[in-house]
Amino acid sequence: MTFSSGFNVLTGETGAGKSLIATSLDLLLGKRASSNLVRKGAQEAEVEGIFDIADEPEVKARLADAGIPDDDELLIRRIIPADGRHRVFVNGKLSSLSVLAELTAGLASVMSQHEQQDLFDNRHQLYLVDGFAGHDRLRQEMAAAHAGYVDAKRALDALHGKEKDRTGRIDYLRYQLSELDDVAPKAGEGAALEAELGVLKHQTTLLETTSRCAESLYESDDSVFERLGQITSALTSVARFDSTLETDARQLQEATIIVEETARSLSAYSQRLDTDPGRLDDVQARLEALFRLARKHGVTEDELPQLREKLAGELETLEGFEHSEQKLATDCDMARKKALVAARALSESRIRAAKKLGATVSAELADLSFAKAEFSVVITGDESNLSEAGMDRAEFTVALNPGEGAWPLRQVASGGELSRIMLAVKRALAGVGPVGTYVFDEVDAGIGGAVAVAVGKKLALVASHHQLICISHLPQIAAMADAHFHISKTQKGNRTRTELVQLAADRRVIEISRMLGGDADNSKMLAAARELLKTSA
Repeated sequence: MTFSSGFNVLTGETGAGKSLIATSLDLLLGKRASSNLVRKGAQEAEVEGIFDIADEPEVKARLADAGIPDDDELLIRRIIPADGRHRVFVNGKLSSLSVLAELTAGLASVMSQHEQQDLFDNRHQLYLVDGFAGHDRLRQEMAAAHAGYVDAKRALDALHGKEKDRTGRIDYLRYQLSELDDVAPKAGEGAALEAELGVLKHQTTLLETTSRCAESLYESDDSVFERLGQITSALTSVARFDSTLETDARQLQEATIIVEETARSLSAYSQRLDTDPGRLDDVQARLEALFRLARKHGVTEDELPQLREKLAGELETLEGFEHSEQKLATDCDMARKKALVAARALSESRIRAAKKLGATVSAELADLSFAKAEFSVVITGDESNLSEAGMDRAEFTVALNPGEGAWPLRQVASGGELSRIMLAVKRALAGVGPVGTYVFDEVDAGIGGAVAVAVGKKLALVASHHQLICISHLPQIAAMADAHFHISKTQKGNRTRTELVQLAADRRVIEISRMLGGDADNSKMLAAARELLKTSA
C-alpha cells in the first residue's frame, strides 16, 4: 500500500484487522516483536516499508554514521520467524533492532489507546513537559550532576560501612602487608624467574653445546673459520683472472667475519652461565613463594605489586578515618549542592514551560469543542526526591466544566474526552522533534456528532504539515481524508484473510454510507454520504 502525503484514513468493520497497520508500523520503527505475530502454520512473518527521507538530513546523517547507503529512501525489512532469531534489514544491509530504532527516531509517531494511558503517568507527563521546553541540555547537566553526587555518596557510605569493623580490618591489612613485604614481589619478576629457571634446568646441556659449537667454529685446528679462510684466499687468488668471482670472494670474506663473531659470542655465553649449584634451588623457592602468595589472594604473580599498593591505600584510609570521612563528607555535600543547583534550574524552566504548555493545550481544546476547558500542568519539586531527572513531579490537570475545579487527568476524562485531550497535547507538541508521520489508532473512540467534526478538522490541520494515517470508525472524520482505505476480512475454508484496498470515489460513497448506518441500497444514506463528502472537501 502507498499512502498519500496528507490525510489517510483506514476504515472497516470491527475486527477486520485495521490495527495490523499500526502494529506493522511499530515493527518498522524498531519495536520488539513476538513470534505469536506469525500466522499459524507459517514459518515466518515479514513486514517491509519504505520511507521517503529526501528531506530528512538527520536520518541521512545517522545512516551515514552507521555505514548504510541511502538513495533518498529508507527501506526497512523485518522478518519474525515462528522459531528462531529475528532479522532486521536496513537498505538491504543486515542490522540490529537497536540501530533500527535509532535510525527511525522521529520518522513516525504511533498514537493508540494504549498511549492514552501514558497521559496518566506522571513520569511520562514530565517527559512531555521537557520535550515541549527543549530541555535536552538541562537534562544532561542534571544527569551528570546527579551521577557525581551518587558516586560521592557511595564512597562515603562505603567508608561508613567499613567503620564498624575498622580495627579488625586494620589488623588484617597490616598482617597481609607484612606477608607481602616479606616476599617483596617486583613487577615482571615472575616472568623473568621462569625464563631463568628454564636456563638453569638445562645449564649443562647449554654449556656443552655452546662450547662445542664455539670450538668447531673457531678454536679447533680444523675450525670452520680456518677452512673458510683457506677457501676465501683460494677464490681471491683466481678472481684476478675473472672479475665476476670477486663478489663470491667478498661474500665468503663476510661469512668468515660472521663465523668469528658468532664463535666469540658463544664463548662469552659459556663464560656467563652461572655455575652456582644453589641458584636453581633459590629460583625455584622464590617462584614457589610468589605462586603461593598469588594463589592466596586470587591474583597472578605479576599483579602482586598492584595488590600491595591497593591494600596499603586502604590501610592509609582506615588509619586516617576521620580525615577521610571529613573529606568524603565535604565532597558528598558539594556534589549534592551542585545537583540541587542543576535541579532548581531545571525546575524553574519546567514551571515556565508548564504555563505555556497549559495555555497551548487549552487553546487546542477550544477548537475541539471544549470551549471552557482549562488545561494546566502542575510542577511540584521536592529536594528529598532528587534523581537524574531532577526533583520535580508533573501532574496534568483539566477543568472541563466551569466552577467544578481542576482535577488530575485520570480522574475526570472519559474515553472520548481523553482522545481529544491527547490530540490537543500532540498538537501542542507538534513542533517537538522531526516527526514526519502521525498514526492515530482509533483515538476517536467515544465521540461523535459535532465533536467528531471538530476532531476531523484538527486532524486535517495536522495533515496539512505532516503525513497522517488515521484508523477511524467515524464517517465525519473519514470524509475529510485525502485518501480512503478500506480493510475487510474474509474466510475461505479454514483460513482468514485481511485485505486492504484504496477506495475510488464511488466505493468511498458506499463506505461512508455504511459508516453512517446504511447500506449500498439505501438511497437516503447514500445521498447523506455524498453530502458529507461534499461539505468536508
